[in-house]
Amino acid sequence: MQKRQFWVYHNLLRRHNALLNLTRIHNFDNMVLKLYVDSVLPARLTELPSPLMDLGTGPGMPGIPLKIMNPGLEVLLAESRAKRAAFLEEAVEELGLGEVHVVRRTITPAFDRPVAGVITRAVEAMAKTLERVQGCLRQNGRVVFMKGPECGREIEEALAALGDRFSLVQDQRYRIGGTTNLRRIVVFERQDAPPSVKVDRARGRHRVLTIESEANARFKSLRKLLTGRGVKKASEAVMSGKRQILEALARHPDRCLAWISSGPKSPPPEESPEGMQWLQLSGPLFEQLDVFGTRSPLLVLRVPPIPAWTPEQGFEPGCNLLIPFQDPENVGSVLRSAAAFGVAQVILLAESAHPYHPKSLRTSGGAATTLKLKTGPALDSLPGDLPVLALSSDGSDIGAARFPGAFGLLAGMEGRGLPERWRSRALRIPIQPAVESLNAAAAVAVALYEWSRSAGRDQARSP
Repeated sequence: MQKRQFWVYHNLLRRHNALLNLTRIHNFDNMVLKLYVDSVLPARLTELPSPLMDLGTGPGMPGIPLKIMNPGLEVLLAESRAKRAAFLEEAVEELGLGEVHVVRRTITPAFDRPVAGVITRAVEAMAKTLERVQGCLRQNGRVVFMKGPECGREIEEALAALGDRFSLVQDQRYRIGGTTNLRRIVVFERQDAPPSVKVDRARGRHRVLTIESEANARFKSLRKLLTGRGVKKASEAVMSGKRQILEALARHPDRCLAWISSGPKSPPPEESPEGMQWLQLSGPLFEQLDVFGTRSPLLVLRVPPIPAWTPEQGFEPGCNLLIPFQDPENVGSVLRSAAAFGVAQVILLAESAHPYHPKSLRTSGGAATTLKLKTGPALDSLPGDLPVLALSSDGSDIGAARFPGAFGLLAGMEGRGLPERWRSRALRIPIQPAVESLNAAAAVAVALYEWSRSAGRDQARSP
């Protein structure tokens, strides 16, 4: 029976090859070895799950030979070219193959028909193929690559790009029959679930709200969070950026209120708190909130109360950063520097933009959620007897400064600069004469670095 099926398949290939260019191998012995034998060898070298999709099958290889030798295997032959797909359908009918389905389309991540395995002889890079089958390959499903012997670089690139979702479970060299033709079978196993499964699970864990109108009250409240005033009034903030959002979910699950996606296809991660809402916005509404154009889901955070600081409380040991910046991006930049150099606390003066403004959050890299924040008085209300080191272009060289054990570091406001009374004890960062001044946030970063170095030197000198 199997020999007859191979013979019928061989003659079909011969008959249609001139018109469809199905194979460039014409010698009978070479066709047997390099097409048919090579196609069936993977079944002897690894376990083939079912249903199995032959990706980029072309004339039906390895899918049809594998089906002939393994009648119980369910096979999907994926071929986007219409004439070749028609040939495959004719071959399946002529050979009498049951549970073989021709998929007349290009396989992309949007293809979500579940399969337990994928096999391919295509020349496409492994990482691209693994991305391509994201929508259809089941969790713990396998992708079997039939490659030439020199594919080590491809394996490394695939693991570097997708090692969090796929693990390498087999890498084996072999020969075709008794020939000198070297081949290599490489098998990856999927660790995560496909998007459709993640969506179903998320629907069971979260309260889902679909929003398609600008008149929706919840959308109106979200849009107000794009301003500092709206953040302050609602005590909520919108965070963007995949890494920042994942860190917020891990560090502050109790403060994560809502996951915002464009439509239903980007569910909250499985480790998200169950009480979190899932807001599915129409594309145009999502774009209004995605002010940075990330095209990735957003997260609504509860903003914790920021306690007040008064000059009578004094400064904590170490550097206390005083921020008067009105530009939320500058605020975010200095918050990131404050986290990097380990300031004791950040005091947001009355002039300061809100640290949870969307621009501040994004520029800070999420540092606003981890720092000790306090609100302070206006810049002009700071008492002159505080141990404050200010930054000014006409101060003394910061390289020679001695930093107190507890002090405030103050930069001037954008444009206005420092009040005159702070200039007499200001520190200067030496720069080229042709440059008038550093950006305020950059100056703070340099000053914090100098303080950090100085603190390290002092510790090294102490007994």
